[in-house]
Amino acid sequence: MTRRELDAARISDPGLRAAYQHCRRLNARHGKTYFLATRLLPVHRRPAVHALYGFARWADDIVDDPARARTPEARDRQLAQLESELASGLRTGRSSEPVVRAVADTAKAYAIPHEHFSDFVASMREDLTVTDYATYADLRSYMHGSAAVIGLQMLPVLGTVVPKEVAAPHAAALGVAFQLTNFLRDVGEDLDRGRVYLPADLLAAHGADRALLEWSRATGKPDPRIRAALEAAAELTRSVYREARPGIDMLEPRARPCIRTAYTLYGGILDAIADDGYAVVQRRSVVPRRRRAAVALDGLVRILAARLSTQPRRSPEHALETPPAAPAHRSPATGPGRYGT
Repeated sequence: MTRRELDAARISDPGLRAAYQHCRRLNARHGKTYFLATRLLPVHRRPAVHALYGFARWADDIVDDPARARTPEARDRQLAQLESELASGLRTGRSSEPVVRAVADTAKAYAIPHEHFSDFVASMREDLTVTDYATYADLRSYMHGSAAVIGLQMLPVLGTVVPKEVAAPHAAALGVAFQLTNFLRDVGEDLDRGRVYLPADLLAAHGADRALLEWSRATGKPDPRIRAALEAAAELTRSVYREARPGIDMLEPRARPCIRTAYTLYGGILDAIADDGYAVVQRRSVVPRRRRAAVALDGLVRILAARLSTQPRRSPEHALETPPAAPAHRSPATGPGRYGT
């Protein structure tokens, strides 16, 4: 399937193909919900999504340091190196780092503004020193770079049926909704990393605070004040989903099943959290596999229905003709191979 995706995207340079394959493996390994939704995109657009995910994942792993083997100073130096590699890659289209090479190629192919990437890295750097947020407004400022720009990066890849500036606020909101969902699901794990993404003003409105969260994590005991705050956070997150929802119909029809599926799957995480009694301080809530499969199947049905509704009727003698290949999403390039560097 990887070869099919790369061939459909007309990516022929062996090194560039390897870079995209690396990003795809990152997406498949770490972003299971996101990867599942990506499978519903037209084949030639999938490599770009893998590249965008791969870059975000790489930066996130630098900051989070899953092995907890590096000091904050070491992580800051590594993030600075990534930022330098990215700036050079976006400028030249070249990099020895596979993730940067793939994302630079994607940025060029889809004319993604470079500031979306620099804003993302700036938010990642904030994670090295900031461990909580006083207000929801403070958190939203952080999430512009960590989440909203992800939606804005995706928009040119997905395509729109309206001017991009009309769809952009909804795409940004969807990125924020997804991240708020992750924050809610990962409260306990983030506490273990020394971080709290639930705004202090939201917690205080329900009689909770960081110390109470830490006590609950350490003892495994629930508290009604924490549950009230988590319920409020879930409702806040749902309001951002409602803000994002109109944007789905602004996308090109072939991209809508992918984003609608991601919208439903991530929204299902909120449902799973509620069904689990808002016990996210103690454990991570998981959407049942059967539920994920049912949502993905619905997406496939929508794709097939859309294709059938747009295909012209054929006479029996032409029923076995092969349909024409989809047009490439890139313009021809000079140099060795169509996209050689």
